[in-house]
Amino acid sequence: METASTTDGTAEVINARRTESIDAPHINNLVTEQTDELFGRVNIVNIIEKAILAVTLCNESDEILGHAAFFDYPNTKDVDPASWEEWLLKNYQLKVSNALNTLFMHYFVAKKEYSHGCAEEIIRTVFNTVPDLHFLLLVVPNNVFPESAISDVFTPLDREENCPGGQNNVVFICQRFQHVPVLHIRNAIVEDHDDLTPIFNRHSDVMKKTYGEYFLAELIEAQDEHMQALVAEVNGLAHGFMSISDDVNFDLLNECFELGPFHGLRKPHPDDELKPPRTPTPITPPQKEESATRRSSQSSIKSNVSVKDVTEEPVKSDEGSKEDQTVTQVPSQTQTQAPGQTQAQAPVEEAKEKTDVEKAGSRASSSTSSSRAGSASSLGEVKIKERLSDAQIGGSTSSLLSDVSFVSAVKEAAEQQLLTQDTQQSMISSRSTPKPTQCPSPIKLFIPEYKGEPNAFCIQLFCIDERYEMRSSDFLTEAFSKFPERDFCIISVPHLVPEFPLLQCFVRVTPRCRSTLPHELYVFHRGGLLRDFNVRLVCSKDMEDVTKLVETVDLHENLIRDLEQYHSCRRDSDGTQIQAFVAESSNQIVGVAIIRREENIEYIRSHYNIEDFIYYNHHKREEHAHLHHFALNPVFNHLSKHFLKEILRLGHKTCLYYPLYPSYISKEIVEKHSLVCCLNNLVPVRARRQIQYPVQDLAINAPSERILRPHEPYALNHINRKLALEPKVTINARIVVVGASDVGISYLESLAYCPHLRFNNLSLISPHGMPGEMPSDELREQVLSTSHCYSLEDNAKIALRTWVNVIYGKMTAIDRKKKQVTVNGSMIVPYDHLVLCAGQQYQVPAPTGVDITQNISTEDVIHDPEFPFSGVTPQNLYLVNDAFDAAVALYKADTELKPDKKVVVYGVSLDAYTCLQALLSLGIQGSQIAWVHPPLMYLVTCINNKSVEDCVHQAVRDAGVTIYSNFLLAQFNDGESNCTVIRSASFTSFTDPLRLDCDAFFAFYRKGVDHEAFKAINDACLVYDGKLVIDSSFHTNDVAIRAAGTLTKFKRKYHAEPWTHANFNSKEVGIALASEMLRLFDPTVEGRQTPGEETLNLVPLYRNPKIQAAYLPGGFHYLHVAKPCIAANLEVEMARADYGRELITGELGEKPNYFRLHINQYDTIETITCLSKKAIPTYNIMCLFGVHERYLNNLLQRFDEELIQDFYQFFQESWCLAVYHDRFADFRDEIRELLITSPEASLDALEEKVRQIVDDEITTYNTSWIPLSLAMAPAQRKELYDAYAASGAKRAVETRLLSFINYNHYHLTMYAKPGMV
Repeated sequence: METASTTDGTAEVINARRTESIDAPHINNLVTEQTDELFGRVNIVNIIEKAILAVTLCNESDEILGHAAFFDYPNTKDVDPASWEEWLLKNYQLKVSNALNTLFMHYFVAKKEYSHGCAEEIIRTVFNTVPDLHFLLLVVPNNVFPESAISDVFTPLDREENCPGGQNNVVFICQRFQHVPVLHIRNAIVEDHDDLTPIFNRHSDVMKKTYGEYFLAELIEAQDEHMQALVAEVNGLAHGFMSISDDVNFDLLNECFELGPFHGLRKPHPDDELKPPRTPTPITPPQKEESATRRSSQSSIKSNVSVKDVTEEPVKSDEGSKEDQTVTQVPSQTQTQAPGQTQAQAPVEEAKEKTDVEKAGSRASSSTSSSRAGSASSLGEVKIKERLSDAQIGGSTSSLLSDVSFVSAVKEAAEQQLLTQDTQQSMISSRSTPKPTQCPSPIKLFIPEYKGEPNAFCIQLFCIDERYEMRSSDFLTEAFSKFPERDFCIISVPHLVPEFPLLQCFVRVTPRCRSTLPHELYVFHRGGLLRDFNVRLVCSKDMEDVTKLVETVDLHENLIRDLEQYHSCRRDSDGTQIQAFVAESSNQIVGVAIIRREENIEYIRSHYNIEDFIYYNHHKREEHAHLHHFALNPVFNHLSKHFLKEILRLGHKTCLYYPLYPSYISKEIVEKHSLVCCLNNLVPVRARRQIQYPVQDLAINAPSERILRPHEPYALNHINRKLALEPKVTINARIVVVGASDVGISYLESLAYCPHLRFNNLSLISPHGMPGEMPSDELREQVLSTSHCYSLEDNAKIALRTWVNVIYGKMTAIDRKKKQVTVNGSMIVPYDHLVLCAGQQYQVPAPTGVDITQNISTEDVIHDPEFPFSGVTPQNLYLVNDAFDAAVALYKADTELKPDKKVVVYGVSLDAYTCLQALLSLGIQGSQIAWVHPPLMYLVTCINNKSVEDCVHQAVRDAGVTIYSNFLLAQFNDGESNCTVIRSASFTSFTDPLRLDCDAFFAFYRKGVDHEAFKAINDACLVYDGKLVIDSSFHTNDVAIRAAGTLTKFKRKYHAEPWTHANFNSKEVGIALASEMLRLFDPTVEGRQTPGEETLNLVPLYRNPKIQAAYLPGGFHYLHVAKPCIAANLEVEMARADYGRELITGELGEKPNYFRLHINQYDTIETITCLSKKAIPTYNIMCLFGVHERYLNNLLQRFDEELIQDFYQFFQESWCLAVYHDRFADFRDEIRELLITSPEASLDALEEKVRQIVDDEITTYNTSWIPLSLAMAPAQRKELYDAYAASGAKRAVETRLLSFINYNHYHLTMYAKPGMV
């Protein structure tokens, strides 16, 4: 907040912010004739859209007082934007100006009475926002002189004497030192104590309480050659303080962080050990040795290396004893921090629990053991896959492509020999409680050893007045002068300390996979002081230097090949333009980038929400570019955005796009890409839901081939000119998510896709890693039903592996005091916020133990379905909970269950139906399969439609499968103790018992909380009442632990026992969870550190539908879409007076074409059920939920007139396709906004008129269920229609509809748009 004064001296409080496109009309109102003379008649929206920096000033009532737009090239058409530096150097006396330190003002307007104050405030804001900026230039046409507000801050720039004549303009200049000067930095003296103490105390009094009132004076007095103290002086007063020291624990830093790009912060030495030994020590079995030696300290240079294999041995802790700590000389060990002040001691002598870890096996074997063995002994191996956005030259092993063959991984998992009976028996008690076991001998992770002299000093303590915090980097020049022999300055910051301006010029160092150090490390190189960073087009002489620079970049051979193509002919063989750029500093190549013209921009626009970031119509087609390669020396990583900005300027582009394909994609697809190291500077773009077009029916009215042509799915990342100087809020808090459920993935997606936030420490713990890591397989995807929250393609298009570290394993313990999670009993994962989304999985059914020879009925069996299985998990018992389990089960079934093996499928869940169909599709004969239905635990079946169930069951019988109903599992192998392989299964019923031979047993009996997850939760003393107890804001009884999904239930105080997250759409729940947690991190959202008081004690309700889709026996495609509700029998529900109507087309039978709609009492679609032999256009049908029948071409009237014989055909007609558009819901909201908004203050809105009529008719409406449109009197209806037309709402609705169709015409080509008729 600042103040601006009018010409008469009136002061106004103003606020500076970034300009938004919606400000354009208000800015236009400030334009004067003098503005047009100086800047010309311009399109304000276009100026805002393409400006590098646009600033708007508002008063307290949000009235716009002034605006200015700045570009990185002159505001004249006489100069090419790519070559303005030569022009300026040749014609004007300003030799130090360059693209890094100069911007040009392209537009300025302000309220006349505030123009002087606005100009000065905007200039100050710009210089504060861009620390590297030193010059603002303005090109003024000849015979035009700027208004006084501009001429007071800009002065004419002297021309060169030999400047050629005929210049059409004059350049004006504004320099930093006149407005926001560089701070004067000097050595601190004791007298500065009085100036600095209020600054420290304003942020926190922790230092004073810990070290006494005069700790700062004592620190200043303690200066020597190893420790210095600096202050920033303004007008004779100290306004900032920095303490620096050369006492750094380099070995500890090297153990905890990936310091390869910085050579371990030491000088090079001949004895440096940079490569791992050929054989690890101690010697391990060959299969583990191969995986261990694959590990490298440098980034991957081959496409088959993508994952970090790291090891750690269990932590040896002594409960009750404190961790060893070494007290440092400076007061920087305190953990409590406040904004603007950081105890930034690089971990000098800092203690840490040092742990060696056990060698990680392959993903397949590790995850399969943990998911099927069911015991803690198989949980010793952990694998971590680091996020792609941490990739950098020489310091990352991330890769675009996977090093794991999916087929071989599945085969290895399926063929892996499970633990022997004796081993398992030694680890489980009568209640399957893991007993302590000795982990295998670990292999230590190779860490490079650097033997050279120290090459870094650290910032121990830093604080600065918030008025000058944007000039924090001014300290660095003086700091380096105190240690001239050292090239790096480092600073470590606790994870929960918000990033402050000083860190914006530092480079964050990637932590090693298993570092538990509670600090983030940042590095700055001396070379960054030079500000000598120039970007230019590549020359042929650069080839050798570029080759050396990128030799450790993943898929670097693609980069070299594209560079050779650029040198050869500047174009691809198909004519696509190539542009290549290098960044150089001190005449050395430090970066390279290659772009091509984006030829698929229509596909990108139609399939991704790029219009969240740009106004598409303001960008020419040739201004869109595709980023293929980007490599930059990590020392200059803080200049990545400047490099990208220069690529846009020199290439005459406005937008860049970079795709990230799934890891299983073939190498040929990414042959022109490499892994870029600027992902953190790009924003991820959400994919758009697509209409499923009846292309053959539409014929020439179908969208263009550019939109419909199939592409391999990819995640899109983007940057444009107006984002080039848009900083992201960096959040270093360690957020650990347990469970890759739909809720967990939705939560992570919501955080990762916040464009203005950068989460550096998102981690996912899951036995099988991230969903969607395996290539598409139709049969595997049919083994389980789906909720359609995330398909394989959806997972490919969000690419969470870019932003999330994945830990393959299971949570086995939670230490709330230390804030640590134990994975697989060995690996420690620290957290600041823990999110439990583990959900529920199918569990091994516990036999009742009844001897069926005793003819005991199920009625006489005392059985608790929640009772856990306590024995050894049989080897041929299959629990299919995810795609990897499905792949393993199919592999085993295909190789071991043909031709005469017996299969038992136990359960009546929807997944039992789909698994049955998958086995039949695999070629297993129906006569080999027995489908056993246990007694229903609830009154509602999974399909809840008797007609549909009967149809499917008949198809099962026709396939030769035998169905046994109401049979409860009694014994395996006739009661044999320690059953390791199932040969038979016995069941009781309400009549005669049953005994079946069995070679494979597929269990779909019930879902429950994983036993190890339950034990970890219970041992951590989190409240567990059948499920993990949470409140309406997702909090458990620990403020640092939240939970969501089917794992949870609400507190009893809500008196809503039947309602849990299982009743709602999982993706919507995940989004709500993210919204709650963003209150802690997002500065644009009102914060709340602790759970607020709940006055009403109401559970949150969600509105998105619950969806079930499956491929059922008989080859039936099944889809069920329904509102969130408590499950109830369909026949009971239909008997209610307010149920509404049931509309059905098609029949059930051998070739069903069944389509059922439930229209509620408000004439909106509430339930959809489909069963068909043909594929169902699922994504289209899902869009019908919640839509009023009037939107659907008067559905009820047409159905009653028998004009609709087939809903499938009806909803595929061209008129309906707009309803399926992903922006149709927004259009409906706009229409509603028109109707609830009063056209004039004195008139009622249409909604108010409707409410009055509803109040009058409420009695009639309650006595008999009649649609309101029929209950309304004709006179009332006419009155509403007249008011609708007279208010202008009708015209407004029609205009919005035409605008919607016109703007989205590339999708809706089957509709006529204005001007076509």
